[in-house]
Amino acid sequence: MSYNAPHPIKPAQSTDIQTGPTFNVEHLLGENNTVQLVLDHQVYTLRKTRQNKLLLTK
Repeated sequence: MSYNAPHPIKPAQSTDIQTGPTFNVEHLLGENNTVQLVLDHQVYTLRKTRQNKLLLTK
C-alpha cells in the first residue's frame, strides 16, 4: 500500500491556539469517503457517514 501525504491547508480563521496541520477532509477521504490511518501499528478507519459526520473505528 502506498501513501501520499495530503498537503495541509491554512485554517479559515486564525486562532491564538497552536494546533497541528489542517486538512480538507473531502480530499483526505477521497471518492470512497474512507481513509485508513495507522498509529502504533494499529489500523483505524475514518469515514464520512450519510449524515455528513465523521466516524473513526478500529
